[in-house]
Amino acid sequence: MQIHLASLGCRLNEAELETWSHVFQTAGHGLTNSLDDADAVVLNTCAVTSQAVRKSRQLIQRVVRQNPAASLIVSGCYPSLPGDAQQVNNELMAMGVDLVVTNAVKDKLPELTLEHLEAHASKPVSASDTGMGDGLAQTHATRPGSAALFERNRQRSFIKIQDGCRYKCTYCVVTLARGEERSRSVTDIVDEINRLYDSGVQEVVLTGVHVGGYGSDINSDLHSLVKAILCETAIPRIRFASVEPWDLPPHFFELFENDRLMQHMHLPLQSGSDTVLKRMARRCKTQDFAALVNHIRSLMPNFGVTTDVIVGFPGETDAEWADSMAFIEDMQFSHIHIFSFSGREGTHAAAFPRQIHGAVKKARSQALHRLAARSKQATLLQNVGQEATILWETGRVTESGIRHFGYTANYLRVQADQPAGDPLDNLITRVKLGSFTADESLLGVDTIIERLAQKPVTAQQWRTAQTRFSADDLINAVNTHTKNKVFQITPVN
Repeated sequence: MQIHLASLGCRLNEAELETWSHVFQTAGHGLTNSLDDADAVVLNTCAVTSQAVRKSRQLIQRVVRQNPAASLIVSGCYPSLPGDAQQVNNELMAMGVDLVVTNAVKDKLPELTLEHLEAHASKPVSASDTGMGDGLAQTHATRPGSAALFERNRQRSFIKIQDGCRYKCTYCVVTLARGEERSRSVTDIVDEINRLYDSGVQEVVLTGVHVGGYGSDINSDLHSLVKAILCETAIPRIRFASVEPWDLPPHFFELFENDRLMQHMHLPLQSGSDTVLKRMARRCKTQDFAALVNHIRSLMPNFGVTTDVIVGFPGETDAEWADSMAFIEDMQFSHIHIFSFSGREGTHAAAFPRQIHGAVKKARSQALHRLAARSKQATLLQNVGQEATILWETGRVTESGIRHFGYTANYLRVQADQPAGDPLDNLITRVKLGSFTADESLLGVDTIIERLAQKPVTAQQWRTAQTRFSADDLINAVNTHTKNKVFQITPVN
């Protein structure tokens, strides 16, 4: 069978696709980038905003219209929202969905999908936490089908380290759709990273709903997980997805003395007004947020900090908005994800009084986008002329050669034009950053200084070395790789 995988929304959805693709392939099925060639289509949906729900529905409709013969499996937050599960199932079935797998059982999605397809049932099956027996609930009407393909990023992979969140921010529907916190074991995560590294992946992004809460249910924590990854894998580059600022004690940033940790973090602010933050039930005041960012920058001046901001939260006054804008400007974020408030059914904020008019939200969003553009330009300007290490993505052919894009350690997008016979795909290079590109959205490369050693040691060699050397020796050995020295597993005198 040929299986097509697609997702909307967060990096956690992408990480789940990575895991599913491996399970499907291990079971002997193929992946296809072509929707038309798919026997089955798996969609991981999003519901963080009403717009995300609309996009999820549109994607479902497009799949049914473009390839009606394929079996369609839908998972993610859209079918997992609180409310009448049967009504949601009925709506999805009416749209042409064959199998619904809610977040409660999505770790079993490949198995549930294959069981359903192999059964050639006359009725589609809905996998949920409120179904019959092992989580399967009967629905109706199906098409026979097989599987689908997902084009994976061979340079960078998202690693799901946990799911769910213990906190109840008043605007957040994701905590309702994702449930309680559940952490993967350190061993599982390390094994997945080693497998990906052996397949050619150079960078992993640790992701989850509440990344900073990792280990709360298994007597561990994020700091311990990162130390284990540094010690037990040889992956050259490690990043974090969104991490709540209150989860990061000062000693956490000592980990960044290791060059394999990329100097960038996405710290969600949501508002620069303390009174708005209180209504959001956020656990970090602006003073604490600023202290954290200033601490990070005192240790690593070129550290990249990106953030999320919600515009037009219920009751947001002109004075609160002005405070928020002033604080955001002071923080000098390198990038800002901007969301206009969208009241989600089941959240407290949806019922708050003094909802903000759409025209006001639009005006505030436009103003914040202008501020964000200025902050990004300032960050780019600070990096002109600096040396940086880049992981290059697959290039695209141009009239003069190959154009590559990649990211610096502090998460600035960079462009380089190469001769056709000299590609940079999946290479890590040290470069000198040049001036802005024509649209001033990213930096160009002035000079490629050196190409760093690629894949210096396999995961199996690394595991063998662990029996012979101390953790500190191993970490130091891999760090020499980042300085253009091939790592050799030899006894330490």
